[in-house]
Amino acid sequence: MGTVVSIDVRDAEADPHVLDTVVEWLHEVDARFSTYREDSEVSRLSRGELSLGDAHADVREALALCDEVHALSHGLFDVWRGGRLDPSALVKGWSVERAALILQLAGLGDFCVNAGGDVLVRGEAAPGEPWRVGIRHPEESERVAAVLAMNRGAAATSGLYERGGHIVDPRTGQVASRLLSVTVVGPSLTYADAFSTAAFAMGADGVRWVAAELPGYDAYAITAEHRAVWTAGLDALLAPAES
Repeated sequence: MGTVVSIDVRDAEADPHVLDTVVEWLHEVDARFSTYREDSEVSRLSRGELSLGDAHADVREALALCDEVHALSHGLFDVWRGGRLDPSALVKGWSVERAALILQLAGLGDFCVNAGGDVLVRGEAAPGEPWRVGIRHPEESERVAAVLAMNRGAAATSGLYERGGHIVDPRTGQVASRLLSVTVVGPSLTYADAFSTAAFAMGADGVRWVAAELPGYDAYAITAEHRAVWTAGLDALLAPAES
């Protein structure tokens, strides 16, 4: 789906074969959901060649979750873009969350999965040390705008710096431009991924929406005026950029 995924396991006795299972799963997701593949179920659904009832159960599950976030975001999360189905903004987080479950069922407890900047962590990076998750600076790829210290949870960032104008405000039909980036942090990468897209489309209202309507989730945004704003719950997670 055009995304690089890295898996960092810190468990001392990790079975390397479990990573093969995770990679197989991610390739399965790519084959089924990729908008870049003409033969994927998502592409066939988009063209009307496949009915939802005949789609794989995973596709039906993911699209049901998209409908849920559509309602939670008051219509700002919309997987139909220009008449084309693209649920990638939820599927990436959903697939990584399933990958994490594979690792956990194999007995692993200290790991980080990073899918194109959307990150899920469990346990510790080293004994007594949380994972340090950097929020990329939206205009300077070699810099981070902030660092989160996390032992368990997920962080997903939306912006236009990787894929260009792919996030549209459904209210105007125009590319969202009031934020440079927004990161949503919470227990589920499935929802954090989708919520960050919706919050980006909302602009300045996105951070307020997360704070007011999404219990357990927080947001960090950089506005078009280069001002950082975040919800109060992030104060406990923000760490110095350098230790």
